[in-house]
Amino acid sequence: MATLNIVLVEPQIPQNTGNIARTCAATGARLHLVQPMGFSVDDKKLKRAGLDYWHLLDISYYSGLPEFFSQNRGPFFYFTTKGQNLYCDVSFPDGAYLVFGREDAGLPEELLVQHPGSCLRLPMREEARSLNLSNTVAIGVYEALRQWGFPQLQNQGHLTRYHW
Repeated sequence: MATLNIVLVEPQIPQNTGNIARTCAATGARLHLVQPMGFSVDDKKLKRAGLDYWHLLDISYYSGLPEFFSQNRGPFFYFTTKGQNLYCDVSFPDGAYLVFGREDAGLPEELLVQHPGSCLRLPMREEARSLNLSNTVAIGVYEALRQWGFPQLQNQGHLTRYHW
């Protein structure tokens, strides 16, 4: 069974984290939340975005980046608008950690400068500051899963009233 890890470093907007939790629940990705966060995990906005899926989550919490890195070995891929590498040019190995920063500040630059080959970017227009965090996570998750052949996921839908 392939393992994909999604890491949110200091998320600030509960609806984004709820949407990301729903993506993780639907795909089987593990969710790692690195504090401090801009909300509490019992926030009604967070629960509303991912309510029906919360019981499906494999979720871990960390007091900060030092604790996270001491408990996880990678490989790590840092999604950032400052990256020099495209997310679609990387082969994600089993056990990969896709790491995302705060909505208002991204990941710490000292972290990025230490790992330039692992800093990934989604192409966008120069005038655009960034994509929404939950959209960026979904793109990263589905690219990794596409490379792996969508393991353990249902690849065909079913009509309720008709047959194909």
